[in-house]
Amino acid sequence: MPTELAYHDNPTCLEFDAEISARVVLPDGRRGVVLPRTFFFPTGGGQEHDTGTLGDARVTEVIIDDAGMVTHVVDRPILENRVAAKIDRARRVAFMQHHSAQHVLSAALDHALGLETVSANINIANPATIDLAASGHAEIDLTPGENLANAIVCEDRPIQAYWITDAQVATTPFRRPPKVSGAIRVIAIATFDYSACGGTHCARTGMIGAIKIVRVERRVEKLRVHFVAGARAFALFQTEHALVSALARQFDTHPDALLDAITRQSDALRAAQKQLDALRELQSQVEAQQLIARAEVFGTLRLIVAPLADKSAQELRALAMRLQNVPGIVALLATFDGAKLSLVVTCASDTGVRANDLLRRQLAPINGRGGGDAKLAQGGGATSAEQFTTFFADTREHLRTLRG
Repeated sequence: MPTELAYHDNPTCLEFDAEISARVVLPDGRRGVVLPRTFFFPTGGGQEHDTGTLGDARVTEVIIDDAGMVTHVVDRPILENRVAAKIDRARRVAFMQHHSAQHVLSAALDHALGLETVSANINIANPATIDLAASGHAEIDLTPGENLANAIVCEDRPIQAYWITDAQVATTPFRRPPKVSGAIRVIAIATFDYSACGGTHCARTGMIGAIKIVRVERRVEKLRVHFVAGARAFALFQTEHALVSALARQFDTHPDALLDAITRQSDALRAAQKQLDALRELQSQVEAQQLIARAEVFGTLRLIVAPLADKSAQELRALAMRLQNVPGIVALLATFDGAKLSLVVTCASDTGVRANDLLRRQLAPINGRGGGDAKLAQGGGATSAEQFTTFFADTREHLRTLRG
C-alpha cells in the first residue's frame, strides 16, 4: 500500500507522531519500518533522503519502492506501535535550500544565457550539480546567470507547490515538460520558473540565502555546474575569506592586491628556479668530471663505483647520462633512502659490457628489479643500511664474469 507523503504539503514539519504499520528486513539484512503517513523524504528525483529518529532508533536511510511504499531504515528494532518522530533539521533545511536553489539557478541560466538544464543532483555533503546542454568547447561565462539567480533570491519571491492533471500541462509554462503523468506536482517560483518536482522546497526564495557557483567542468556535450546555497554558501564564504585574509597578511598586502603580490612572487620564484636549474647543471658537470678523474683503471675499462646517499634516483640518472658516452667508462651509481636502494648503471659502447646485464647481476643479492638497455639501466630494491655499505663488494667480480 502506498505511503502518504505528507512532506509534499508541509515540508517544514520536522516532528510528528509516527504510527508503525509494518516491520521489514531488507535484502542486505538491515531493519526497516513502514509508516502509513510520513514526513521523511525518501531518496529520489536527484535529492537524497532525510535522516532523524523514530523513538530511540536512528533513521539512517529512507527508501521508496515502485508501489509508493516508504521504508525507514533504522539502526535498532522498534517495539512500540507509535513513537515520536524527529527529522534532522539542518539536513532537511540544507536540502530545501539547495533544491530550491537548483530550480532558481537552472531557470536563471536559461533566461540569461539560453542554457538548458538536462539533469541535477542535490547534494549537501559535496557541492550540488546541474548539467547544462552546452556543445562545443568555447568557454562560457556563467556570471550573468548567477547574478540573476541571486537577484531572484533577494526579491524573496514566493515558492508554491500544487498539483495539476495531465489536462493542465499544456497551460502550465513549464521550463521542461514533465516526465510523469497523472497527478503532477508543480513547484512554481512566481512568474519566473515552473517545474514538475516531488522534492522538498523553501516557502520563499529568500530562504535560499545565496547561490554560489564554485566550479564548472566540461563533460562531452554537457557543462557540469557545481554550486552551493544557503548555510553552505555562507560557510564557503567564511572559509575562503579567512584564507584570503591569511594570505594577504602573509604577503603583507591588502586582499584586493593579493593577486598582484602572488603574481610578483611567482615571477620571482620562476626566475630563481631558472638560476637554480643552471647551477644544478653546472654542479652535475663538475660532479661527472670528478667521478671520471677518480675512476679506477680496471683492465681496459675505467670503473666508477659511487654510493651517493644524498642523491635522488632522478639525479643519479641525470649524472649517469653525462657519463654514458665517455670512452671506457663503466659506472654504477647508487643511493639509499633508509629503506630502498636505487641503482643506475651506464656503460660506454666500447666497453663490451651491457648495462642491463650488470644491473641484474648487481641487484640479485637483494632480489631487486630493474631494466634498461646496453648503455643505461636503472632499478632497485628493499635493503638495509648495512647492506648498502657493502653493496659494491662484489662489483669487480660481476664485471669480470660479464667480460668473460
